[in-house]
Amino acid sequence: MEKPAETQYPIHDLLRRRWSPRAYSERMVERDTLRSLFEAARWAPSSNNEQPWHFIVGTKADPPGYDRLFACLNEGNQKWVFRAPVLMLSVARLNFEDEGTPNRHAWHDTGMAALSLCLQATELGLIAHQMAGFNREKARTDLAIPAGHEPVAMIAVGYPGEAALLPEYLREREVKPRERKPMSAFVFSGSWGAWPPLA
Repeated sequence: MEKPAETQYPIHDLLRRRWSPRAYSERMVERDTLRSLFEAARWAPSSNNEQPWHFIVGTKADPPGYDRLFACLNEGNQKWVFRAPVLMLSVARLNFEDEGTPNRHAWHDTGMAALSLCLQATELGLIAHQMAGFNREKARTDLAIPAGHEPVAMIAVGYPGEAALLPEYLREREVKPRERKPMSAFVFSGSWGAWPPLA
């Protein structure tokens, strides 16, 4: 199911089409297709070209790996994500590699890589849903994440499925129109709160 954004100004069609559905098909994602997602993430921009992102991936072709990731999810996410054939966790390395000093942009840059991955998924006919609802400490322990690295977000990836298979309360969210704040709520001109920009 496609749900393109109703934009006020023209944007690239790929950006209009990207959204975060919950209705997944159980069809497996081909290995080379997954590699394309990570190739897109690999070319994301980062501070000082540090590339502080990592991804831990579990697919239903590897049940133990998939189950470790799935077990870290909150119950609310587990109720719909179980059909997705791929789960992954983005992880940020918090310090610069050479100096060992804190990289305060690590989360931002990991988010950039994750968005690149999600846009590539959209281009390939896949859907991706990023989730904050997971147990970070369980992920850190069960997935053997080393010190100096921080779990950021879970991501479900797969092919679109039928909204009718979702629980009713999620089915309603799946089909309702998408909404966003107006630009005046987050774009300012010259100083905080000043509007309009680009006058």
